[in-house]
Amino acid sequence: MVRLVRIARFLISLAALSVVSVGAASAQDRRQNTPGEFDFYVLSLSWSPSFCEEATERGNGGRSQAQCGGRPFSFVVHGLWPQYERGFPEYCQRPSPRLARNIMTSMLDLMPAPGLIFNEWDKHGTCSGLSARAYFENIRKARAAVKIPEEFLQLSEPKTVAPGELEDAFIKVNPGLSNSAISVTCGGPRLREVRICLSKDMQFRACEEIDRRACRRDQVLMPPMRGG
Repeated sequence: MVRLVRIARFLISLAALSVVSVGAASAQDRRQNTPGEFDFYVLSLSWSPSFCEEATERGNGGRSQAQCGGRPFSFVVHGLWPQYERGFPEYCQRPSPRLARNIMTSMLDLMPAPGLIFNEWDKHGTCSGLSARAYFENIRKARAAVKIPEEFLQLSEPKTVAPGELEDAFIKVNPGLSNSAISVTCGGPRLREVRICLSKDMQFRACEEIDRRACRRDQVLMPPMRGG
């Protein structure tokens, strides 16, 4: 009898584990990592001076010389990321198709770090369902669809701003952009990125999950631009 009770408890535990496993699987999108199967894009714009200060603090500023050297960068493109309504795909082709060097060099005006460009193709571009050339053309279209507020184009002094104020500044100069389609992220006290959600045809669209990951600080620091 005791043995039967133990067996019954074991089977109940096994069933419970199965339920947990199914629940975890269902949390992923059913299309997980299928190239071209996603709902929208996130255009991530990195505040370059924050990146450069963090790189210097980590002791690897030399690797970022192209971005943190001579030319003064403000917002640069971190990436254009395919997204599901919940979650996101990544590394959709292993090994990924090799990115031609001439495509990489053509993007350095928007993404001034060769390693970043190669990584974005491997991690995110392969999930777009597009060729490498078409994917990076989409990045250029997405960046062209977003206007940077003028006060952040030539920032020569440190600036402290509330994340909500930064969002409002972008909304003011981008007709059709709303608070539900933009979020601000931070790394410690510094501004890290502005993320803007776009449909596949590059129209602003709401994205609740992206907004939930936003910076919760009252104020963020924007270090001044480098170079001259």
